Amino acid sequence: MIHEFRHIRAFLKIAETRNFTRAATDLHVSQSALTVQVQQLEESLGVRLFDRNKRGVMLTAAGKDVFGPLQRLLHDARNIVEHARDLSSGSTGFVSIAALPTVCAGPLPGLVRSFLESHPGIRVQISDVIAERVREAVLKREVDFGIGTLHGRDAELRATPLFQDRLVVFTPKRHPLSEKRTVTLREASANGLILPGRASSVRKAVDAIAHRERLLLDVRYETNFMPTALAFVRANLGVAILPETAAGSDASDFMIVPFNNRSSNRQIELLQRRDATLSPASESLVRHLLHERHVRKREGRSAASARARRK
Repeated sequence: MIHEFRHIRAFLKIAETRNFTRAATDLHVSQSALTVQVQQLEESLGVRLFDRNKRGVMLTAAGKDVFGPLQRLLHDARNIVEHARDLSSGSTGFVSIAALPTVCAGPLPGLVRSFLESHPGIRVQISDVIAERVREAVLKREVDFGIGTLHGRDAELRATPLFQDRLVVFTPKRHPLSEKRTVTLREASANGLILPGRASSVRKAVDAIAHRERLLLDVRYETNFMPTALAFVRANLGVAILPETAAGSDASDFMIVPFNNRSSNRQIELLQRRDATLSPASESLVRHLLHERHVRKREGRSAASARARRK
């Protein structure tokens, strides 16, 4: 077996210069050390590589046969080392994420864009799935990490808080509830609810509030996707309780009213397997997300202080 690539470099340099002394000078080693390296390579391969005569050094037939393969081997090894260094620096690589649809439609695209501006060599793949599917994808190692909600403790997952996702009430324009400063769950239910399906983390949060308040909800429509729920609101078929981020960038054809309940905020968390080591690229993106979390918190505190001073 060939244990050291320096033996291959020695062989290739001698074949190039056809002179042991010149090759030793180019490689910054003594001629005796170079001779030993070639001898060790010949022993590993089981063939003689060079013939020496008065005219210099010549490749043997076996030396000519192995020259090309050894040259490619050294080139590939250099590429592997360079690629590994890029990976270890977090400047290149691939990251896969499973995230809640509201996160994908809300803050995540902007966060990924700002990350890729400083890490153009990294590719990011995102799957928008419901909360339970986020957890499943992380546990099955289908993705590097997830962004979702985790109800209760999980021995296999590590959850790091990212941000709060506030539930609000979406009403048609000129709807009676649209004039209120806040809306209770009882008031929203009395106007006919449009909610995500029972597998959704949003629906579970609303059902939990209803259970604590001992309310029997009047759910008129269940939808699998939040844009569908908003389309039903636009059609004046009821009111929807959804995360504020579901509105997207265009909220011109419906109204958003704060939900009057202390339990209406969802904790969005970064989910990782406890026993898995993230790639350097994934680590870089996680650090970026956590940094942005701190930035948002500082901005939120500053905005709150400014409002208090105005009062």
